[in-house]
Amino acid sequence: MYYDYTVPVPVIKGKIIQKPKNGSTYILYQYGQKYSSEKKYAIPQRTIIGKLSPDGNQMYPNERFQEFFPDVSVPEELPDAYRSCALRIGTYAVIRSVMNEYKLPELLSRWFEKDSGLLIDLVAYMIVEEENAGQYYPDFAFCHPLFSDGMRIYSDSKVSRFLNSVTKDQTIGFLDDWNRKRDHKQRIYISYDSSNKNCQAGDIDLIEYGKAKDEKGLPVFNLAIAFDKTNRVPLFYEEYPGSITDVSQFICMVDKVIEYGYKKVGFILDRGYFSKENIRYMETEGYAFIIMVKGQKQLVSSLVMEHRNSFETDRECSIRSYRVYGKTFLSKLYEDDTKDRYFHLYFNPARQAAERERLETHLDKCKLHMDKHMGEQITLGKTYHHYFKLTYDKSGKLVSYREHDDVIQQELLTCGYFCIITSEEMTAAQALIHYKGRDISEKLFSADKSFIGSKSMRTCSKEALSAKLFIEFIALIVRNRIYNLLKETLMNLDSRPNYMTVPAAIRELEKIEMIRRNNGKYRLDHAVSKRQKTILSSFGLDADDIRSIAAQISSLLENNQSFIDDTEQPDEEEYEDGTNEIDIFD
Repeated sequence: MYYDYTVPVPVIKGKIIQKPKNGSTYILYQYGQKYSSEKKYAIPQRTIIGKLSPDGNQMYPNERFQEFFPDVSVPEELPDAYRSCALRIGTYAVIRSVMNEYKLPELLSRWFEKDSGLLIDLVAYMIVEEENAGQYYPDFAFCHPLFSDGMRIYSDSKVSRFLNSVTKDQTIGFLDDWNRKRDHKQRIYISYDSSNKNCQAGDIDLIEYGKAKDEKGLPVFNLAIAFDKTNRVPLFYEEYPGSITDVSQFICMVDKVIEYGYKKVGFILDRGYFSKENIRYMETEGYAFIIMVKGQKQLVSSLVMEHRNSFETDRECSIRSYRVYGKTFLSKLYEDDTKDRYFHLYFNPARQAAERERLETHLDKCKLHMDKHMGEQITLGKTYHHYFKLTYDKSGKLVSYREHDDVIQQELLTCGYFCIITSEEMTAAQALIHYKGRDISEKLFSADKSFIGSKSMRTCSKEALSAKLFIEFIALIVRNRIYNLLKETLMNLDSRPNYMTVPAAIRELEKIEMIRRNNGKYRLDHAVSKRQKTILSSFGLDADDIRSIAAQISSLLENNQSFIDDTEQPDEEEYEDGTNEIDIFD
């Protein structure tokens, strides 16, 4: 990516090279050389630092230029073209309200000082545009009020430098302050879950090949979030290499909970964290746990077979709100367990039908595959040997197969069952309600990937990656609060309007606009609609608040004119060694 301003071409004898290609002239800088033992001579190491401007005297710099020539003065604010004549202020008002409720501006300004406004603008951009690609940020800033000082619209170079300047001390310092403000005396349940993200890798230590959930053949890194289910707020996040499993990372997370000073804590965990070591570690630290286990796992399968047909039609065991039947039994979790655990066994008729159909479909696909390769030398995976007895001839060719009837029958009998294990005494209904509460953390990952545009991280430096993850975490805090407040309002309405979801509410709020009139002042274009009033009421705002915010914005912009340059940026080209120049926030 090349910036939309020009700087003088550096004059360094023997180090600056101009290379014409496809009608443009690229400026290369030789920053070193590397001796080749094969070729017996030193090979120059060069990188593109910019593209020659049309006048031939200046150049459009790129990100690498700033790396090698940090002392060259570059503009931070974009000049020469007016801000949009129509500013969308509805979502700005809501995000500002949530930010102030959590005192996030004060917390962020402590660690980011003058750049805290820019950071909040990037948070708002992710929430409103559902996007994390940096090249679209100027478009957002062009038509929205901003949190930056004087509502400045910063250039791409400023954004890039900011992302690369964010340090671990700043992010960890904020997380320490954020968790310090939580109520540590209250009994809370922490829902902990992780996911992984694809990354177009640069030189980033976290990026490794692992078990990607969105397989694209790219390396990944893991991102985990600890969420206070009781108070419905994210607590902290972790980033760790893509090859590390969830089970092995869990103990590190428990250590963080201890460091943050949480005492009365229970963990709500997915089955991916089930291990003897993790359970013993939680007990050692005095923490409770609620863990989901599949009905077809051997531990639960034996429990299902023992108590099957004893509660599935018992009306006292009905949990109507979730359309399941549940009953609690005492049992040991593993052979050398020192005490009984509470096993809450559930049966869901709809789930039984779906799981049976899924199993039958899987078996049919296996049979079709084996029939297709009958008489051939073929190596089949574990799942085939689990469900079928395979027969090969002396040459290793598949000649026949038959089902393991006992295995398949056992799985058919356990379809529709699932189990939640708790360390503390509670009813089956209470355990299910607690576990279902972790749906919020699932929605956080859905919001992160779908509604903040962060399914893939488009970065090529570890500093930029860490900075973007931090900004995403702040965006998740704000968006999660918006979600909860809208949901609370929706529960109190007589009807169930479809505009009370976060994406729909944002679209509706974006219709609240200020228009610049002939005198150059911005004025609210039209009154707040009934729908918009309903949405705003979720945040304690009304039409008078919107008029007041509009007046503040108008006064601020009248005293602090901010501009944006809409000059088209030059296209990217390749380095001499074939690597691509990629915007660190793109």
